[in-house]
Amino acid sequence: MDIPDAIGRISEELQQLLPSLDAQQRLELRNQIERALGDTPSSQIVMPQQKFVTLLISDLRGFTALTEKHTSLEMVELLNRYLARMCQIIHYHGGRIDKFMGDSILAMFGLALHQPSDATRALACAVEMQLAMDNLNSANREMGLPELFMGIGINTGEVVAAHLGSQIYREFTVIGDAVNLASRIEAQSLRGQILLGDATYHLVQDHVEVGDPNLVHLKGKQLPVRMYELLATHRPQELIVPRRTLRKSPRVMVEIPFIFQQMEEKRILQKNWTGRVIDLGYHGLLANIPVYLAPFSEIRLQLSTNPLSQETRAVYARILQCHAGPHGYRAGMEFTGIDDDARLNIKSYVDQLIAP
Repeated sequence: MDIPDAIGRISEELQQLLPSLDAQQRLELRNQIERALGDTPSSQIVMPQQKFVTLLISDLRGFTALTEKHTSLEMVELLNRYLARMCQIIHYHGGRIDKFMGDSILAMFGLALHQPSDATRALACAVEMQLAMDNLNSANREMGLPELFMGIGINTGEVVAAHLGSQIYREFTVIGDAVNLASRIEAQSLRGQILLGDATYHLVQDHVEVGDPNLVHLKGKQLPVRMYELLATHRPQELIVPRRTLRKSPRVMVEIPFIFQQMEEKRILQKNWTGRVIDLGYHGLLANIPVYLAPFSEIRLQLSTNPLSQETRAVYARILQCHAGPHGYRAGMEFTGIDDDARLNIKSYVDQLIAP
């Protein structure tokens, strides 16, 4: 038998067949071929190997809080339906699922065979994952279950693929700085966002649309890490990331006391009030305060984001909403006047808490 000719004929037949297959049929075809060839990462790799891959990590936002309001059986049903759909999309785009970590998924592109299209396929996969959340949430609403929102981080780099463990228990996985960075990029993403690491962006920059780069200082990294929000990709087809949130930055839960004064027509009133920041972002905060503040009114506050220092910065903020809370009132506000040092201090503080 002429092996090259046989492979060529099989390839031609597959190319003719693929357009007529739906996502589920493509997945089944892939599984059948892999079973016939024994072509899985764990079967191919016996000794640890270095691989150049694009990593995709997804995570549900606020899932832990949902478990407090619904039964365990409801959450298992919800999570399995979500994971099943995401797995279909990942396999359709040629990704390999490394593991589930609770409600998180780690997938890789290019593990078995590195291809120039690995990063492009990972991006298309990520967009389709976000688009699929609409149908999932529609089904959830019909069943009286909560909506789910997902953040995704993508990074490209070298990893070590290996079996870890012993005869009692072992698993196949990938490790390395690229994996750690992918996880920290994902941690920065808001619900509905797809964030790209610098290495991935440089591979796809000629056919994607992204937001302004965000420089994030991460512990253990001497230089800030550059991240890009994916807005759209034009390969292998036109895909636009749906908008899910109006938040302008990541937010972290904190406990920071502060002093503030109310303002009246740009005049700072003398009386000092004390409050406590419970949620902080680059551009605003949520705080417990002892007095009601009308929406669109303004305050000046003294805020410190360094627990080892008593130094505070004067920041001006506009009240967006204020309502009765467990400790007086709870107010959401956005910064309207902040100097560069204070802005950078707050951003660095938020970044460190997100990805310690």
